[in-house]
Amino acid sequence: MMSVQLSAAEVSGFRVWADPVKTRAVLDLDRKTSYKLFTLKDPHRVVVDLQGSSIDIPLKLDKEHAGVITGVRYGQPDKNTLRVVFDLSESAELKSFLLEPTAQYNHRLVIDLFTKSGRQKASMVKHVTDISKPNRDVVIAIDAGHGGEDPGAIGKRKTREKDVVLRIARELKKTIDAESGMRAVLTRDGDYYIPLRGRYEKARKARADLFLSIHADAFKKRTVRGSSVFVLSPRGASSEFARLLADSENASDLVGGVTLKDKDDMLASVLLDLSQSATREASNKVAVDILAALKRTGNVHKPHVGRANFMVLKSPDVPSVLIETAFISNPSEEKRLTEKEFQQRMAKAITRGVRDYFYSSPPPGTWIAANRDGLKYVVARGDTLGGIASRYSVSLNRLRSANKIRGDKILVGRELIIPTS
Repeated sequence: MMSVQLSAAEVSGFRVWADPVKTRAVLDLDRKTSYKLFTLKDPHRVVVDLQGSSIDIPLKLDKEHAGVITGVRYGQPDKNTLRVVFDLSESAELKSFLLEPTAQYNHRLVIDLFTKSGRQKASMVKHVTDISKPNRDVVIAIDAGHGGEDPGAIGKRKTREKDVVLRIARELKKTIDAESGMRAVLTRDGDYYIPLRGRYEKARKARADLFLSIHADAFKKRTVRGSSVFVLSPRGASSEFARLLADSENASDLVGGVTLKDKDDMLASVLLDLSQSATREASNKVAVDILAALKRTGNVHKPHVGRANFMVLKSPDVPSVLIETAFISNPSEEKRLTEKEFQQRMAKAITRGVRDYFYSSPPPGTWIAANRDGLKYVVARGDTLGGIASRYSVSLNRLRSANKIRGDKILVGRELIIPTS
C-alpha cells in the first residue's frame, strides 16, 4: 500500500492511455492531496483513496486507449474518503506520483500500471538485427513530437500538435515503407509521452540510419507560415559531447555499436568526436534534401536549414533532423494540418527528400547501394545539371550520357535517370 499525506482536493478531470510498456491513468486535482493506493485480487483492481476529497464529474473511460483498465467507478467508503476503483484485466505493478501545475494543467495524480504481459511484449519488440547482412533496408525512425500529457502547441481552433503530427508520422511511414529498400519505424504510434532522450534512444535501438522528428510550429504572430527544417546546433552538439563522454563508463553501446566503457579517456573522446562529426555532416546533407523537396511542394518559412539545441537531435550516431511541418498558430495552416490531403502531401515531400539523400549517399550493404542505378529525378525550377550531378555524387559526363543530353540545358519537369556513381 502507498500513502501520501497532504490536503483535500476536488477531482476535476480524468483520462487514461496506454503505450507499449504501461497504462497511465491521470486524475486532475485543484490542489495537492493525501492519497492511498493499493491493489485487490479476484478480480484484479486498483483502489485510490483520496482523503477529504470530492468529485463532481463522471469518470468516462475511453476503452480504445484504456490498456489494462476495463472499468472505473467511485464512491465514499466513509465521509472523509473519496474512493476511485480501476477494474483491471490482469494484475499490475503500480507507480504513482503527484505533478505540479504546468501549461493548461493543474495538479495531477498520475498512476502507472505495469503488467506481466506488457513487459513480455516490450521484451519481444523486434529490432533490426540484420545490420551486417547484404541488401538490407535503410531504416528511418519517425518521431511524432509530444503526446500524452504533453499536447504541444494548440491552435486557435483547439487543434493539438500531438494529434496532427502523429497522423503525419503515420502517413510518412506509409510512404517510406512503399519505397524499395527503405523501412520506417515509429517511436510512438499512440497518444502517450516519451521522454526526449528516450526518443532518440529508440532510434538507436532500432539501428536506424536516420531519425526524423515531426512537429507543427507556433508563433505569437498568427500570419507566420511555412515549413522549416532543423539540425542540431554546434553548441548543442558540444554540450551533449561532454555529457556522453562523462557517461561513457556506463554506456554499453554508445557510438555505432562501439563500446566506450573499456576505452581510456583519450580514445573514447576521439571515437565519440569522429562519430558526432560524421553524424552532423550526414544530418546537414539530409536536411538540405528534405528542405529542397518541401520547397517544391509548398511554402517554406526559411530558405535554409536552421540550427537549434533540440534534445531529440542529440543522438551521437544517428543522423537527426527536426521538421516543423506548418505553423499551427496560423489559422489557415492549422486547418490544413487536419486535412488528409495536406498530411499526405507533406509525407510524400519528406519521403522524396529522404530518398534523394539515401540514393546519393547509400549506406554500404544496403539494397539501395546495390540497386540505385536507374533512380529517376524530376527537374525542378532552379536546378542545374551540374547541381544534380553534385547532389548524387555522379560525374557530369555520366549524367549527360545516361540521359542523352548535349550541353547543360534541362527543362523543368523532365525526368532524369541518375546512374550509379
